[in-house]
Amino acid sequence: MSLEEFQDQTRLYVIGALEPDELAEFEAARKRFGPRAERVITECLELQHASALTLKPVHVSAEIKDRLMLMMRERLGR
Repeated sequence: MSLEEFQDQTRLYVIGALEPDELAEFEAARKRFGPRAERVITECLELQHASALTLKPVHVSAEIKDRLMLMMRERLGR
């Protein structure tokens, strides 16, 4: 995978849209490109977060909110 292909795949990576075989290839390229890869990932994550902040809130059921909060706690190890 070239660096340009890695950059394209990063957009899919940050939203969790890579298939398992694509994810394995992405992770191998991530190791190979090292700090450059980490910068690309960080930039995409920052853009994703900034984009999310511009969205209008919608009413979310308590059940969905509880599931989301559980997922967040699990990821953060709390």
